[in-house]
Amino acid sequence: MTTLRERLAEPRPLLVPGVYDALTALLAEQAGFEALYLSGGAVAYSQLGRSDIGLTTASETANVLARITDRVRLPVIVDGDTGYGNALNVQRTVRDFERAGAAMVQLEDQDFPKRCGHLAGKSLVSSAEMQGKLHAALDARRSPETLILARTDAVAVEGLDAAFERAEAYLACGVDALFIEALRSREQMQQACARFASRTPMLANMVEGGQTPIGSAGELGEIGFRIAIFPGGTARFVAAGLQQYFAQLKADGSTAALRERMLDFDQLNGVIGTPELLAQGQIYADPNAR
Repeated sequence: MTTLRERLAEPRPLLVPGVYDALTALLAEQAGFEALYLSGGAVAYSQLGRSDIGLTTASETANVLARITDRVRLPVIVDGDTGYGNALNVQRTVRDFERAGAAMVQLEDQDFPKRCGHLAGKSLVSSAEMQGKLHAALDARRSPETLILARTDAVAVEGLDAAFERAEAYLACGVDALFIEALRSREQMQQACARFASRTPMLANMVEGGQTPIGSAGELGEIGFRIAIFPGGTARFVAAGLQQYFAQLKADGSTAALRERMLDFDQLNGVIGTPELLAQGQIYADPNAR
């Protein structure tokens, strides 16, 4: 398979959907995507039913990641939030995520308690502290194919110029890609790419209803972004669908009205590979079948 590093060396933008468990990852792989994104928000939504405000732990994210990488072969970009502490915590996070199969680990410069990049009220650690955490992350990885993505949330806190200064400092640490969160306009997106895209892959975060204008992967690629993530759209789409499902079931006492919008028992088993799995089990159950 093409590694994520090799794929990012190509000029065409990489469209990356958000997933939150092994089933959503499998469906995204079957749809033909080349990589996946596991956000801290998605872990909070699906595992805790809570907001993305720093409530999740590194081990919870690593466990979700390990189940995803056990099921699919696509490279996974995983959100490491702040690294869950200081530089030494960052090193443990990177090692745990790498063992769980991460292709790229994202680290941000928010202070604790962190929150979704498109929520108000964020605070930052100093640029110097973040640089130390990035050096720690780079030293902790065991494979050069495990990429480190540096994210700054400074646009909302210190302004665009300060965000660019931080991004320069983080890039100088030797990270593999940059993510300037919550750019407010297409003009700011163009300014960011004009300054950095010739030197490193730039990531654009597409959050429906968020601070950054939504664009297609092709449009973002024209600006200069190499990675376009839609991290929370999966959870938002599923949540809307399940609201309708539960409302209909409660009203009717049956799923009959929803039947054409669902997979039936055999169809779902086909999607997840139940016949193949049972056949594989039979090989081990019957020595003569080998």
